[in-house]
Amino acid sequence: MLDPQENLFAYLNSLQQSALGALKLLPLKSRAAQGALMALRAVCGAGLAYSIGRALHTEQAFWAAITAIAVTQHDYADTLSQSRDQFVGAIAGGIVGFAAATLGPENTAAYLVAVAVVIVACWCLRVSTAARLGAITTTIVLLVPTQGPVWDVALFRVAEVAIGMACALPVCWMFSYIERRWLHI
Repeated sequence: MLDPQENLFAYLNSLQQSALGALKLLPLKSRAAQGALMALRAVCGAGLAYSIGRALHTEQAFWAAITAIAVTQHDYADTLSQSRDQFVGAIAGGIVGFAAATLGPENTAAYLVAVAVVIVACWCLRVSTAARLGAITTTIVLLVPTQGPVWDVALFRVAEVAIGMACALPVCWMFSYIERRWLHI
């Protein structure tokens, strides 16, 4: 018997695929307009996130821009959901990555175990949608070369993810509002 959460996920996935299929059937002009709006959302969110990251002197502000692009979706509710997953994944990945980093630099076995641990932990905590993102954050914390203490790296990555989300959410909300209000999309 399927878990109710899995049933909901399967239904939402089917609904999303139907919506994407409908978008693919639109005329080229409509698809280009939708693509341009999506690009504008991503560019505004990423530009804002990168600028704020630089102004706050985060180590690598490009992670904030990458996060803003990664969470930006066509619909505000989807952006909100993706942002939540990204943040939970970043927290989990930062914690597990930091713990694994204490076992020594370039420890491949510790890295692989850490990725497995963060994925299993997310599934056990019923945030399976954040598992992949947690594994990515763990990888960033453990494999991307940086200067300074390990806890600093984990903290900066989580902060940069938070900046990216904090920029993508209002940008996507604003675009959704404008589309509903003035463009009737």
